[in-house]
Amino acid sequence: MAHWLVKSEPSVWSWQQQVDAGAKGTFWNGVRNHVAKQHLMAMKKGEQAFFYHSNEGKEIVGIVEVIKTFYPDHTDESGKFGMVDFKAVKALKHPVSLDTIKGETKLKDMVLVNNSRLSVQPVTEAEWKLICKMGGI
Repeated sequence: MAHWLVKSEPSVWSWQQQVDAGAKGTFWNGVRNHVAKQHLMAMKKGEQAFFYHSNEGKEIVGIVEVIKTFYPDHTDESGKFGMVDFKAVKALKHPVSLDTIKGETKLKDMVLVNNSRLSVQPVTEAEWKLICKMGGI
């Protein structure tokens, strides 16, 4: 199974709101980048993603799981973009900041380091394991 990272500004959709959505989860809408769209389309049910607070905090705070695969985004008037549904799985015991990630040489090739603006991105197995360890899980 693949691993991912999804970004949200906490003032728009926070980790706590994701947790509060419970087991039914919620949709991940608003993606308007074609590369990010391709990543959403590639996601399979049961795959997991890091939940990253962007702009405010700039840190990985939790893990979410795909519970519904790609389908049309009802907020997209163009009809070109879609979304997936996620549920919260667990919080990291210690959020992992972007500065910490950038300071780890083993993560120098991570998409987050090299293309930090991309809102949905793949995470390698090695990156996943290391960040989980850094986050205390």
